[in-house]
Amino acid sequence: MQEPQALLRLQEIDLELMRLNAQLNAMPQQKKLSAIKAAQKNLSGKMKAIVGQRKDAEIDLDDNEAAHKKTVDRVSEVQAEAQERAQDFRGIRDLEAHLTALAKQLEKIEFKHRELEANLEKLLKAEQNANDLAKKLGDERKVQQESYERQSADIMARVRVLAAERKAVLQDISDGVAQRYAASAKRFGGLAVERLNGNMPTTCRVKLQQGIFGELMRGPVITECPYCHRMLVTEGALAHE
Repeated sequence: MQEPQALLRLQEIDLELMRLNAQLNAMPQQKKLSAIKAAQKNLSGKMKAIVGQRKDAEIDLDDNEAAHKKTVDRVSEVQAEAQERAQDFRGIRDLEAHLTALAKQLEKIEFKHRELEANLEKLLKAEQNANDLAKKLGDERKVQQESYERQSADIMARVRVLAAERKAVLQDISDGVAQRYAASAKRFGGLAVERLNGNMPTTCRVKLQQGIFGELMRGPVITECPYCHRMLVTEGALAHE
């Protein structure tokens, strides 16, 4: 294939690929997959926070239970000491006061224990709910992905064919022209190349003055439109006059 024809065919391929990609992006599964992905990302952040809070709650509960055990042990020690001082009235009175203080301390610890248990239970439930939601989102993502792949199979097959042809077409285009095409395609949203139909470019459709037309016809076959600055293929122009 000659380079001018290869360049025009390259643009045709790229425009069709753009159209096919737009069809793929417009499929309802894509919107659902995007929403699921966003939900999973949001859930992941919440999960980290919940797990962190749950671990802290477990530590707090362990500390509370350790304090409870320590206080109970101290009560036993004070009671044993009280028995040893059975005849020491003053000592017994002091120990009784100590036992009363320990009893109040135990009451506070046990009250706090109930609060900590309730908080841990709430966090464990939140973590389980988050895990259930994560599984549900994962299952739904798999369903939507499989549906997308089934319904997009024909389009994807066409994309693969065009991709292979594009690779072959590029073999007939010089590096310099290919670079100019890539820059022009980016600038003009894919409409990078036009050709002359008589003395009128097919895209910008601004009729060339006779002098400019003559200069273009004496120049290279692949040039630049003097008006819109797209790449311009002049080959075959005279046949359309």
